[in-house]
Amino acid sequence: MPRHAHSAVHEALADTRVVLINGARQCGKSTLVSRIGREVDAEWRSLDRPETRHAAQYDPTEFVDSAAPLVIDEVQRVPELLLAIKERVDADGRPGRFLLTGSAHVMALRSVPDALPGRMETIELWPLSQGEIDGAPDRFIDLAFTRGPELKFSGAETRDGYIERVLRGGFPEAVARVGKRRSRFFSSYVADLINRDVMQLSEIERTTEMFALTNLVAARSGQLLVPGTLGSELGLPKDTVARYLRLLEEVFLIKRIPAWSRNLTTRAFATSKVFMVDSGIAAHLCGADLRSLRAIDGPLGALLEGFVAAELARQLTWSDQDARMYHYRTRDNVEVDIVLENNRREVIAIEVKAAATVRGDDFRGLRHLADRLGGDLLAGYVLYTGTETLPFGPKFRAIPISALWDARS
Repeated sequence: MPRHAHSAVHEALADTRVVLINGARQCGKSTLVSRIGREVDAEWRSLDRPETRHAAQYDPTEFVDSAAPLVIDEVQRVPELLLAIKERVDADGRPGRFLLTGSAHVMALRSVPDALPGRMETIELWPLSQGEIDGAPDRFIDLAFTRGPELKFSGAETRDGYIERVLRGGFPEAVARVGKRRSRFFSSYVADLINRDVMQLSEIERTTEMFALTNLVAARSGQLLVPGTLGSELGLPKDTVARYLRLLEEVFLIKRIPAWSRNLTTRAFATSKVFMVDSGIAAHLCGADLRSLRAIDGPLGALLEGFVAAELARQLTWSDQDARMYHYRTRDNVEVDIVLENNRREVIAIEVKAAATVRGDDFRGLRHLADRLGGDLLAGYVLYTGTETLPFGPKFRAIPISALWDARS
């Protein structure tokens, strides 16, 4: 499938000596760089192959000595290569010398000798977005900031359609499977990630504790991330839980949404929220299926909020708007699920609702922000499972969730 990151990688190779594509395992990094490598006539080396990895460890300087552009897949397996790459690009300053991939936050590795400042651009690749799966634009963030309350969209997606998208997620292997085969993929993926990648990053005492924490975080998707509370439920020290959470971030299994306040009120929480990078894994770890998510008291609300946050996080890697994602919550329990703020301090505020009807009370948090931000709040949206855009005041709209990937300029 065509990836939105394809053009971004080519643009980076045109003026940057080293380009790193960082992201979760099995999200399509190798497929993307294989295609781009052929387009730029690059030499390919994968550190997943034992013999290639041994050669890189034996003589890193010789390994990166190539007249042609060099693709190195899974560079985190031999992080010592980064120092050899630094020496190489300092001697030869042409752009597009190295295209690297990593399945962990490479610069978080303890053994990385140098972060290649000023020499490397990092592009984060996520699992497939809904637009990449459907061949849709994926331009919601840009349209929201340029159109504000004038953004209008009518969609045909049903509630069951949204549930299936949540259960499917975006990993290419999961998209291609159904039923038990998809479930087997998710189980193997999480097990391999913890037993291999997490262990590579840090020696942990017992992997059973890491599996338990992963399941607990999946069940708390969209909630505040408080290591002390998680530690109490698991019987683990707070510091241990905090370290384990950092590891899950470094292997791209979870993502934090930082708190946003802009000092509007001292009563705002400063605690991050958390969601799983892929909704399919989150649903699998929660034991959710079509039947349970159809239920009135099922876990669809939390999973759908994580699904929306993950789609927006994907778009932030290619949108024209230079924006960041936050959440907002006060000690009086006034909250906004997602706050997008661009570099002009303009804000789009978003609530997510797993229902086909919207009421005025659903805009409570959005109106709270509007009172404090004034003109800086461009629009407040409630994303819901209905099909029409509905007005709830000058700046407020209820918009179908499918506008995230299907809205067009």
